[in-house]
Amino acid sequence: MSESRINELFSRLAELMDRQNSISQELIQLRSEIKALKDSPQEQEAEPQNPEPEVPVAAFKAMAKASEAASVRPKQKPSVLAKNWEKFIGENLINKIGIAIIVLGVGIGAKYAIDNDLINPLTRIILGYLSGLVLVAFAIKLKDKYENFSAVLLSGAIAILYFISYAAYDFYGLIPQPLAFALMLVFTVFAVLSALKYNIHVIAHIGLVGAYAVPFLLSTGSGNIIVLLSYMTIINSGILFIAFKKDWEKLYYAAFSLTWLILLIWTTRDYRAEEFLAVGLIFSAIFFLIFYTILLAYKVVKSQKFKINDIILLLLNSFIFFSFGYYFLESHAIGSQLLGVFALANAVIHFVVGFMLYKRDLADKNLFYFVAGLVIVFVTITIPVQLDGSWVTLLWAGEAALLFWIGRTKDEPVYEKLYYVLMIIGFFSLLQDWEENTIHTYIESDQVLMTPFLNIGFLSSLLVTLSFGFINYINLKKDFGSALKEGHLLGKIAVYALPTLFLITLFNTFRLELANYWALRFLESTIPDLNGEQRNYDLLTMGNIWNICYTLLFFSLLLFYNVKNIKHPVLAAAGLIIGGLAVLSYLTSGLYMLSELRESYLSQNLSQFYNRGWFHLGIRYVSLIFPAMLLIAGYRQIKQGLVKINLETPFELLVAVTVLWVLSSELLNLMDLYGKANSYRLSLSIFWGVYSIALIALGIWKKRKHLRIAAISLFGLTLLKLFFFDIADLNTISKTIVFVCLGVFLLIISFLYNKYKHLIFEENEK
Repeated sequence: MSESRINELFSRLAELMDRQNSISQELIQLRSEIKALKDSPQEQEAEPQNPEPEVPVAAFKAMAKASEAASVRPKQKPSVLAKNWEKFIGENLINKIGIAIIVLGVGIGAKYAIDNDLINPLTRIILGYLSGLVLVAFAIKLKDKYENFSAVLLSGAIAILYFISYAAYDFYGLIPQPLAFALMLVFTVFAVLSALKYNIHVIAHIGLVGAYAVPFLLSTGSGNIIVLLSYMTIINSGILFIAFKKDWEKLYYAAFSLTWLILLIWTTRDYRAEEFLAVGLIFSAIFFLIFYTILLAYKVVKSQKFKINDIILLLLNSFIFFSFGYYFLESHAIGSQLLGVFALANAVIHFVVGFMLYKRDLADKNLFYFVAGLVIVFVTITIPVQLDGSWVTLLWAGEAALLFWIGRTKDEPVYEKLYYVLMIIGFFSLLQDWEENTIHTYIESDQVLMTPFLNIGFLSSLLVTLSFGFINYINLKKDFGSALKEGHLLGKIAVYALPTLFLITLFNTFRLELANYWALRFLESTIPDLNGEQRNYDLLTMGNIWNICYTLLFFSLLLFYNVKNIKHPVLAAAGLIIGGLAVLSYLTSGLYMLSELRESYLSQNLSQFYNRGWFHLGIRYVSLIFPAMLLIAGYRQIKQGLVKINLETPFELLVAVTVLWVLSSELLNLMDLYGKANSYRLSLSIFWGVYSIALIALGIWKKRKHLRIAAISLFGLTLLKLFFFDIADLNTISKTIVFVCLGVFLLIISFLYNKYKHLIFEENEK
């Protein structure tokens, strides 16, 4: 019975397996039909003859996508690329090289003929004009069929005609000045019309920009600078008209660069203030106005916003013109008195432009703000420029503040990014100004360069400081968020860089003037004697001490301000670190220089020249106020929890070391004043022992383990000093007194530890 049942079950199992195989084959067939329908827009029937094993659905989709992508992938045609390069070289590059070689060859041949007097001047000019006109004729004839080639020929022809006209007037005097200008004007108009007709900027580049090389290729050193600059003005007019008409920015950049470069070459080589002041000012102003007008006019007419390269050009144009004008005036006896007027004239130019933009609503507000900012910049530097140099730093700082203000208040990231570039340039320019106004410069120059606090260096530093202060004010205002994207690297850097630059400039602005004051007094102390000159070097020492005190005062006030208003942990930490270094500087260099003043007071070895008064000694006690202030300010940072890490222990140790150092110095000072300097070693050891006891007592009272350990360490150092340094030259009585005193000190320390052991070793001791 059971055996027949088993056979029945096996039979049913075999039947079910057959049905399963049948269903699997149907599934494979359905998938094949679906794939065929997807691959072809028309219905197809597919019956696989040899079904394959089942493929997972995900794998099937992946294969389908890969097949589809492969079917639409374009085929590469390397031969087309090769043909394109061949086309470029054959139709464009070769003809440009050819025309350049022709012009160069004609120039070389002409120069040879001129040098060897093979051709008289009139024949040279006639042949030159004929060469240019023949090229023009060929260009016109070939324009319809070979436009690009025709444009290159025309460009070379225009350049040749410029060369010949300039040479005919300036080198040979064959044509009068009015005719020469008329011819060049005709050629310029012709080049402009040709460039517009062809709509190919190569004509303007080769024909007009190439004409800038005329004076340098053909110059014999006898050229007239007025003719040269007038000639450049004509060329610029044509170039910039085309650049404006066709929006050919590269043409504008080329004209801009070549114009100022040529003017710079002439200025550095041939400029003479008494002869060329008016020429330099007039033509630099013409070039400035041409570039300024064209750039503004294009943006206004086209209603376009300024891009970063436009802003850079405007800044460069203003800066370069101001630089040339300043140089021309500064090197002239009368002109040097008009530097402030010149700066104000720059402000007036920008004011007129800004007023027109605002009154007629000709441009977007950002352009108006930019021009208005240039007015502020030049007005700001008018007064210091009238006094003396450092105007470059002011210009950079003023423009940086302007760009930052526009970027933040008008949410324009381009302006804010440009600010960071100008900020770095302006700061390094300021560092250079500071280098030129250091105390060493005054001493090495052996002359009084300026009056402290009433000089261009101080005024420019102060204005730069105000500029950075204004930037920080804008940066901290919540109404104006950064125009940069959140998380931008510049934005992260600005959080710390902006206040840091402000504090550096503020600190050094007054520190340098303090040094300059003492340098001035040092130079004024010069007295001639038989050996040459005598000076009071104590004044330099005084100046160094006051600089240390100023540093302590600056960081004290900064930390007090932070506690009262800002409450910034980074500022607190930075102030404590730098302040600690300043205190260390006072303890080492400061106290040493104070001892030098004391020695100078006691010796009076130059009393026949200088009187050393009570302040040689009194400055010691005045100076103690400043490290005390800084320590109090630092203590308040720690107590209010502005510093995230626990600095209470290091700070208390710093205070303990400072007090020990100052009191030790004062002990030496008093002993020297009372003629007991030879006993300083033993006196110091006794004092250190007493101080150790006091420090241990304070540590027990305030439950400060670190103070007690420091006291024991100091006492150990005192014992080593005593045995290996102090008692070597003492007599028996002195040795007895010393050992007794130190023994008593040790007993007192031991007594304190025993009496207050329940406090010292308390588990919850701080």
